[in-house]
Amino acid sequence: MTTTRISLDAGRDWLLKLVTSETFIYVMKRVLQALLTLLLASALSFVIIQLAPGDYVDTLRQNPKISPERIEELRRQFGLDKSWLEQFGLWLWRIVTQGDFGTSFVYQRSVSSLLWERVPATLLLAVSSLIVTWAIAIPLGIVAAVKQNQWVDRVLQVISYAGQGFPSFITALLLLILAQNVSPIFPVGDMTSINHAELNWFGKILDIGWHMILPTIALSVTSFAGLQRITRGELLDVLRQDYIQTARAKGLPENRVIYVHALRNAINPLMTLLGFELAGLLGGAFIAEFFFNWPGLGRLTLQAVQAQDLYLVMASLVISAVLLSVGNLIADLLLKASDPRIRLENLN
Repeated sequence: MTTTRISLDAGRDWLLKLVTSETFIYVMKRVLQALLTLLLASALSFVIIQLAPGDYVDTLRQNPKISPERIEELRRQFGLDKSWLEQFGLWLWRIVTQGDFGTSFVYQRSVSSLLWERVPATLLLAVSSLIVTWAIAIPLGIVAAVKQNQWVDRVLQVISYAGQGFPSFITALLLLILAQNVSPIFPVGDMTSINHAELNWFGKILDIGWHMILPTIALSVTSFAGLQRITRGELLDVLRQDYIQTARAKGLPENRVIYVHALRNAINPLMTLLGFELAGLLGGAFIAEFFFNWPGLGRLTLQAVQAQDLYLVMASLVISAVLLSVGNLIADLLLKASDPRIRLENLN
C-alpha cells in the first residue's frame, strides 16, 4: 500500500511538473494560436474560392447528357444551394464534431481518405529534400566561410547565385530533359515502378527512393543555394566576435574554435528558418509533383482548384497550414534544445 501511494505521489508530481514547465505552456499557447490562425485562414480561403465565377456544378451544365433536374439535385446534395455563411458553418461544424472534411465533388469520396493517401507522399518528398538540403548546404557554407575570398569560396558563391537564379520550374524542366536523354536510368512518373508489388520490402524502399531522386533535386536546388549563403554569412559574423579571437589567442585548435565555439552560435539563426523552409518546400512541392507526376498533395490540390472541388481545396489548404504551424513549432523547440539559454516566451 505504501509503495502504491509513493508511486501515485511521484506520478502526480511528474505530471504537475510537466504541466507547469515552460515547454508545455509554450506548446499549448502555440496550439491555441494555430487553431485561431487555421480558423481565420480557412475563412479567408473560403471567401476567395467563392469569389471565383461559377462552381463545380456549373461546369457540369456543359455536358448535354446531364439534365437540369440532375444539376439542381447535385447542387442540393453538395449544399451549394445554401449561402456562403451556411456552407462554411456546416463545413466547420462537421470538422469539429465528426472530423469530416466533406465529400469530394470530383472523386465522390471522403476528402479525409483522399488526403490520407496523398499527404504521406508530399511529406516524404519535403522531408527528404529538407535532409538533403541541410546535409549539403551547411557543410558547404562552413567551407565557404573558412575559405573566405579563396577560390573555393568564389566557386561556391557562383553556384549559390546560379541556384537561386533558377526558378523551380526551370530546374524541373532541365531535370526532365536529363531524364529523357539518359532514360531509363532515372524514372519519371509516379513514385513506384510497374512491378513494385512484386518486390520484397527492401526492393520497394529502393524503388521509391530511386523515383524520388529527380523530384528531390528539383525541390532542393533553390533551398540549398539560399541556405548555403546564409550559413556562410552567419558563420563569418560569429568568427569576427571577440570571444572567437580570445579562443584563438589561448591556442585552441582551429577545428575546435570553428566547430565547437563558432558553429554552435552560428547555427541558432538557421534553426528559426526550419519552419519557413518546410513551408517553402510544401509550396514548391506543387511544381515538383506536377512535372514528375508525383502523387502528392500538391497535384491533388491543383486538380481540385481546376475543377472547383470546394471541400477538397479547403481541406488541402487547412492541411498545408497545419504542416506550416507544426514546422514552426519544431523549429522553436530545436532552437531551445540547441541553446538552453534561450527562453521560449521570447520566440513569439
